Amino acid sequence: MVDIFHNFYRGKRVLVTGHTGFKGSWLSIWLHELGAEVIGLALAPVTEKDNFVLSRIGTKITDLRGDIRNGELIKKIFSDYQPEIVFHLAAQPLVRESYEIPVETYETNVMGTIHVMEAVRMTNSVKVAVMITTDKCYENTEQLWGYRENEPMGGYDPYSSSKGCAEIAISSWRRSFFNPINYNVHGKSIASVRAGNVIGGGDWAKDRIIPDCIKALEANKDIEIRSPQSIRPWQHVLEPLSGYLLLAQKMWNAPVDYCEGWNFGPKLESVANVWDIAMLVVKYYGKGSLVDSSVPNSLHEAKLLMLDISKVYFKLGWQPRLDIERTIQLTVDWYKRYKNEDVYSLCVEQIGKYIS
Repeated sequence: MVDIFHNFYRGKRVLVTGHTGFKGSWLSIWLHELGAEVIGLALAPVTEKDNFVLSRIGTKITDLRGDIRNGELIKKIFSDYQPEIVFHLAAQPLVRESYEIPVETYETNVMGTIHVMEAVRMTNSVKVAVMITTDKCYENTEQLWGYRENEPMGGYDPYSSSKGCAEIAISSWRRSFFNPINYNVHGKSIASVRAGNVIGGGDWAKDRIIPDCIKALEANKDIEIRSPQSIRPWQHVLEPLSGYLLLAQKMWNAPVDYCEGWNFGPKLESVANVWDIAMLVVKYYGKGSLVDSSVPNSLHEAKLLMLDISKVYFKLGWQPRLDIERTIQLTVDWYKRYKNEDVYSLCVEQIGKYIS
């Protein structure tokens, strides 16, 4: 596989929180292929079909179990393993679940993030920390243009607002403890990154459109669409991960220039409604039918959300590689093949296709 980061990650100690999750498992596979010494810290995977389980990436890296709400445990793991680069992905990531467990959502997404930043602060080996939040961290007025990195944080539901709070905490810790002005003293660069609706193989989370589609298709049932007209910036999981990896490399080489917030979103033509995305899944899966199951007065979820990615284009030289058709095609390809093939090899193959 081509290394687009020019051997930067080879031999580096990289800690990934949330490595058993959907994005975390893909990031861990990519980092392992790049030659990094990967330390993963997370809760147990949710299902036996998760990408982390099927790919068996846990057998190739240092695979640790722990809750980011336990600040002392986090500090001990940082002390024991002395990471140089940290990618913080561990979170309670579901909007609808946040209505059911709002306190746990805040404990995980806000205090968990603070515990990780405190461990970064206490561990001399750490040079770079990339804190992953979400596009939903913005105060969403459902405007027709994309949100820029300097716009207000907010959030209607507990999940979105917890991520807005996490962003405010990251900004505070950066100014208070990791201020670029004092880089020669603390020696650390910390950034936050916000991505759109990320899809790809190995995601089985509830209340997400792709897992919902695949579960229905595998059971030979109609696909029920809860919010058919909700518009989202859809992107393949490898899109933001390539951005995170590039950003960390830039931060390492020029730590004062890149320690801020960044949006990683798709091209404008990949902003589409949920119904159209499901139709593309049916097209590439080769079967299936849709049913509108929207319910009046259901739990609030934003209908329109887009990101402006001008900053990453001009300052990082990053741009999305896949259009929406290719994104869905690559995603469905994983789900059609995972039962009969070596999943780790399948993921590596897809990373290779993405790069090329």
